[in-house]
Amino acid sequence: MVKQKTIGQEITIEGVGLHTGQQVVMTFKPAPINNGFTFVRVDLPGSPVIEADANYVVSTERGTNLECKGVQLHTTEHVLAAFVGCDLDNVIIELNASEPPIMDGSSKFFVEAVEKAGIVEQDAERNEYIVKEVISYTDERTGSEIIVMPADEYQITTMVDFGTKVLGTQNATLKNMGDFKKDISEARTFSFLHEIETLLAHGLIKGGDLNNAIVYVDKEISNETLQHLKVAFGKDDIAVKPNGILDNLTLHYPNEAARHKLLDVVGDLALIGTRIRGKVIANKPGHFVNTQFAKKMSKIIKAERRNQVPVFDLNKEPLMDITKIMAMLPHRFPMLLVDRIIELSDSHVVGMKNVTMNEEFFQGHFPGAPVMPGVLIIEAMAQTGGILALSTVPDPENYLTYFMKIDNVRFKQQVLPGDTLIFKLDLISPIRRGICHMQAVAYANGRIVTEAELMAQIVKAK
Repeated sequence: MVKQKTIGQEITIEGVGLHTGQQVVMTFKPAPINNGFTFVRVDLPGSPVIEADANYVVSTERGTNLECKGVQLHTTEHVLAAFVGCDLDNVIIELNASEPPIMDGSSKFFVEAVEKAGIVEQDAERNEYIVKEVISYTDERTGSEIIVMPADEYQITTMVDFGTKVLGTQNATLKNMGDFKKDISEARTFSFLHEIETLLAHGLIKGGDLNNAIVYVDKEISNETLQHLKVAFGKDDIAVKPNGILDNLTLHYPNEAARHKLLDVVGDLALIGTRIRGKVIANKPGHFVNTQFAKKMSKIIKAERRNQVPVFDLNKEPLMDITKIMAMLPHRFPMLLVDRIIELSDSHVVGMKNVTMNEEFFQGHFPGAPVMPGVLIIEAMAQTGGILALSTVPDPENYLTYFMKIDNVRFKQQVLPGDTLIFKLDLISPIRRGICHMQAVAYANGRIVTEAELMAQIVKAK
């Protein structure tokens, strides 16, 4: 079991936002288990929170941009890549602006901040999605494609080809996320000269300079353009070096462009919200195809988890047989709808019922086409939940459970004679003042048949 991780203490980074040119103060804070990565806009009233969730992606121009309830956040990918690269699961990121500072255009400074803050394990298992088959997404317009296939750990390969002599074709591979710091984190963002001219013409990249982006010169550069760039970047002199890069910036790696594209993939796929165990291969990746793939993965993972049926050994001796159940619950035939309790802890319970043709309700529901009434499935789940609730008092025989509320009920499959129903109920929140709030799911034949939220109150019997 791999434990979740967060940082050991708060740490603050200051810098300039790439597109706004604003001075940004960003603070990383430890986060509780299952928090994930959440951004907090402390510059706005109420300090609204934006979760790092692929479903909040609204734009991928010049970076991955999120929006939730009208609150926006820009260029999130470099920070998120640093967290994944440092093997973190839960971090709160407070910002006083709409984008993190660009720093040098890589994840280097964010990784260093995490290391300075320290990394601590938390008392909860990491959520990980194990890839069992190939999953892919293709952008037909650009030919960009991302696939993920089964592998023993999270690995990424990127292949880029921009059709220019100055950049050419490049590949990069990260076989182990532990190598992110030395192999990927220092890879800086890059752009082509014609893109820089367009961005400047539209009043963007106000925080950009020649130290936080590699600029590849993909065309003849005129004196007029050079003068414009000198003014924009505050330089006395600008030149194109033999390697085709603007000014005197030295590459950290020969294939720095491909490595930065890999860095972006790591950051964008963090929006899935679950760690991946599989090998990702990205051909001509970009923020659009990355985030579309993240949305697809997120949807697949949620659907699988929602429909995932736990496996229980029904041949094993039950924790409670019908006699012990009757000693705790006041229900009797024909309204006792739980035959066994298989598992019971402080926070969950698993019960079972064998549905036979001899059930009283099949005489009228329906003659010739027997189907177990949905309300009785809910009642059976409620009785199972009653076992969980009453197990928290020392003398359960002197208490009753009355249900106060039933929400979000969904009936997905019919329950027929011969089916074995399994009920699993988990506490949504700790029991307080006798109030028990539970998520309930009923399974049969390897499928979910019913789910609901149940709330009950433990009351002393008169």
